Amino acid sequence: MTYAAKNLIDGHELIAFRIGDQEFCVNIMSVREIRGWTPATPMPHAPPHVLGVINLRGAVLPIIDMSQRLGMKRTEPTVRHVIIVAQVGPATVGLLVDAVSDILTITDENIQPTPDIANETEKAYARGILAIEGRMICLIDLGVLFPHIESEAA
Repeated sequence: MTYAAKNLIDGHELIAFRIGDQEFCVNIMSVREIRGWTPATPMPHAPPHVLGVINLRGAVLPIIDMSQRLGMKRTEPTVRHVIIVAQVGPATVGLLVDAVSDILTITDENIQPTPDIANETEKAYARGILAIEGRMICLIDLGVLFPHIESEAA
């Protein structure tokens, strides 16, 4: 279990965001800032989910299309999209999402197991489902979703 996932079980805050009609959340402790969409400079030979890079106060920040990374259709960014600047292991990345929707405080009782219908890849990064206020929110472990970044820290 990664450090981020352990903190979630102890009852920390999560930041929820939308991609299409679905909601996801991550540990708020990994979030550095939330900013509006900035066009990214494409990088040659980058994986399909990497839209490119932007300059964030002098640092090169890779922008990840979370929709495509989670197996959904590629996002065509507009001024309405936002970038969640997150710390994943030793790296800082920008997560392109449709919108940030909420800050949630949870306990381990709020986390339901990932359904058996999910494939093994989804079960790996999905730490569970939150059923809160009539909403179904998938809890994502960024360390598992981006294992190449976590392994660079080892």
